[in-house]
Amino acid sequence: MKTAVIGGGASGLMAAIAAARNGAEVTIYEKLNRVGKKILATGNGRCNYTNMNMSIDRYHGKNIKLAENVLNFFDLNKTLNFFEGLGINPYVGELGKVYPSSLQASSVLDVLRYEAERLKVKEITDFEVIELRKSKGVFSIIGKDNAYEAEKVILASGGKASPQLGSDGKGYELARSLGHRIIEPFPALVQLKLKGQYFKRITGIRFDGVIKGFTDKKVIREDEGEILFTEYGISGPPILQISRNVIEELNKGHKVFVSVDMFPQFSKVDLYDLLSLRFNKIGYKSMEDGMVGFINKKLITVVLMEAGFDDLNKKCGKLNKKEIYKIIDILKEWKFEVTGHNTWQQAQSTAGGVDMSEVNPKTLESAKVKGLYLTGEILDVDGDCGGFNLQWAWSSGYTAGYFSSTLV
Repeated sequence: MKTAVIGGGASGLMAAIAAARNGAEVTIYEKLNRVGKKILATGNGRCNYTNMNMSIDRYHGKNIKLAENVLNFFDLNKTLNFFEGLGINPYVGELGKVYPSSLQASSVLDVLRYEAERLKVKEITDFEVIELRKSKGVFSIIGKDNAYEAEKVILASGGKASPQLGSDGKGYELARSLGHRIIEPFPALVQLKLKGQYFKRITGIRFDGVIKGFTDKKVIREDEGEILFTEYGISGPPILQISRNVIEELNKGHKVFVSVDMFPQFSKVDLYDLLSLRFNKIGYKSMEDGMVGFINKKLITVVLMEAGFDDLNKKCGKLNKKEIYKIIDILKEWKFEVTGHNTWQQAQSTAGGVDMSEVNPKTLESAKVKGLYLTGEILDVDGDCGGFNLQWAWSSGYTAGYFSSTLV
């Protein structure tokens, strides 16, 4: 049985291996000059390929509960065993993130390619599928200059995140042409643009803190970790983590804000005690000089101006309780309006895609076209930062590959 896998990313490679292990004659069709380029960019080049804290709660989408069967069919333990069987020893880092012990994304790609080669999976690269048709039980995979045929097709062409690595959204057009409805994609795991006048002055400042996204009516989501100020706004793992929820609210036309807590280890009362003691000891210094050594020097003037102070030469020993709390309010709850987000080029994953209600939730076969399977980012499933999106790629890829080559 001939099986065509359209897209040679994480889910496509996994699907190809699973189908080939079941005896299918598999060909991967990849638009770039080699498969797996996006894998090399994951985890800052270290490939955070899964997470020990796996849960459906770490995933998002319109009908996300329908993804649970797939995540359970090829679960965390099966993923770890699969990669250990190929030679990848796991290293568990912070927050349950799992990396290859080599800390090289190339290791993960290498073993997948070795296994695909061992199973005689063919690769046709520099081939962009521009049309996908089915007639009399046979699929036609049509490119600009060539066309191929297959009995089964696994559509693993990715979403729209990181188009420079091959995911440009063309797979949605193929799915739509075969009758699937597309939930409008938008960037997930992406940096946020904020309204403010000081960002160029504080660009590059990093700190461990808490970021909270909210509208006028509710808190959307919060997260903690290393936060980075940039010239356009804010970045860092916690920002990526809340970005999907923030952008979803922006797309609804709501005003969205974020607040930054630069001292999550202290309550406002604790921080008041610290600062009042500090200012009493060095009361002869100006406010500006009195903050040196307490926060990043580039932040001092900005924080004091945001707190409403005009005279930064005022002696810190002269500050009253109300004035100290003005500083604390910025250090603990610095508020910004979200004006937008960075582009698909910077996004790490895609929200939206083919609705899970339009595929068999156990096999990922299309409910519209028999013999067509959909996998990975093309589906309306996106995970949190920390290896969850790659786990979905492995789980969905294995599921599609296995059942496409098992069922008649």
